[in-house]
Amino acid sequence: MGVVWNPWHGCSKISAGCQNCYVYRRDESIGKDAQIVTKTLSFDLPVRRARNGGYKIATGETVFTCFTSDFLIDKADEWRLDAWQYIKERNDLGFFFITKRIDRFRACIPDDWEGGYNNVTVGCTVENQQMADYRLPIFLSAPIMHKIIICEPILSQINLEQYLNHDIEQVIVGGESGNNARICDYAWVTDIRRQCEVKGVSFGFKQTGARFLKDGRVYRIPRKFQHTQAKKAGIDLHL
Repeated sequence: MGVVWNPWHGCSKISAGCQNCYVYRRDESIGKDAQIVTKTLSFDLPVRRARNGGYKIATGETVFTCFTSDFLIDKADEWRLDAWQYIKERNDLGFFFITKRIDRFRACIPDDWEGGYNNVTVGCTVENQQMADYRLPIFLSAPIMHKIIICEPILSQINLEQYLNHDIEQVIVGGESGNNARICDYAWVTDIRRQCEVKGVSFGFKQTGARFLKDGRVYRIPRKFQHTQAKKAGIDLHL
């Protein structure tokens, strides 16, 4: 299942994929301003010790990092080097974060990064062709050992073929959740799957989203079924 580690919370919207951000929805429901970036009480979670002296997070876990913010957001610059130190110390864990700010990556890495830490996987989010064409060339040139492309929420057909080289380990596609969700067209999903198959890249269909278009019909999918319905499609590729 993995462990969730949110060293800071809060973000700012920078592109179309941010429009209906789930963090904003959740914060609004409790009267909180999601634009305010704050260091959390879980900041040092990866290196916390149990009473017996061992780490609380067991060796081998996947740590889903900064899922209520963006790990590369500028408002967290003063805290990030410490976070990197925790990631380096816990090289027995796999850390995974996604970002819409890959253009800040080189400005945010520690001095000893070199070709990347082997225990870090970065997912670059692209929701439409415009963002794919802007972010992915930067992503491909970045010194990262494990790279995943995240098309979530997918908002249009996206041609990824020119970006699917041996550096990309997987592409994950998903629709948008929430009452104001934009449509996820199954044709967009299967087209990206086809591109991945041609290029020999693994593919995962994560969730349908709340409004799912298939064969000319729009289906309203309750939140609790969005992941399971995507799984039932049976279109994941493990290459």
